[in-house]
Amino acid sequence: MGSMIPRLMPFLFAALLLGQDKAARLTFEVASVKPSKPGGRGGAMKVLPGGQEYVAQNFPLRLMIARMHWVPARQVTGGPDWVDSELWDIQAKADRPGYTREQMLEMLGNLLEDEFKLKMRKEAKEGPVYALTVDKSGLKMKVNQSPEDFEIPILGGPGGVTVGKRVAMDRLCFQLGVFLQNEQRPVIDKTGLTGYYDFTLSFLPELPPGFDKEKLPAEMQSRPSLFEAVRSQLGLRLEATKGPVEYYVIEHIEKPEGN
Repeated sequence: MGSMIPRLMPFLFAALLLGQDKAARLTFEVASVKPSKPGGRGGAMKVLPGGQEYVAQNFPLRLMIARMHWVPARQVTGGPDWVDSELWDIQAKADRPGYTREQMLEMLGNLLEDEFKLKMRKEAKEGPVYALTVDKSGLKMKVNQSPEDFEIPILGGPGGVTVGKRVAMDRLCFQLGVFLQNEQRPVIDKTGLTGYYDFTLSFLPELPPGFDKEKLPAEMQSRPSLFEAVRSQLGLRLEATKGPVEYYVIEHIEKPEGN
């Protein structure tokens, strides 16, 4: 009997690791996934304060996947037409409060896998990007070490000024990419910064072709470009270059049963 124990050890370790992997998969305790009612307005997707509940309302799946990974929707490819055209409501609750925003989004990803039989692969292709780095003048954003409050970290303030509170670099890169979406160059983080930051960003937005700048309020006319504002107000730099562009490819997806 004793001689069999060494031979059984690899199998025992494998079974133990498999059990740990299953336990490590984060899932909601209860969840409801339903098509949105016709005529619904707007769309929302957020973790509620407390780190236990997640809600999405009137949201298409492609955009939901994009927001999970903080990439533009154009970088989520594949899938049938209804991934864009049909809207969904999700209400989900974890087994306890206190999960981080990242953990809740991981639970959402697992929920989509279970409910929609979603299978995706991630790939990177070389393409035009903006690299975000720390400017030689030094970082000007204020470090925020407060605990997670689950508030929206970047909001438009009075007069078109952007205000950031407890913003991580991936979220800032995403927002800068939104400001620059006409160029379809994603912003990739090359700062090496791992914390959370507060800032105020005031710049002259890109104007539509033929729009007369003189029609803007005088205070807005004097604002710097986004590139100069990022450098002078945040202490960062945006540089056009080539780099890896992340894509999330939908390989398989189904509507939940009964929908």
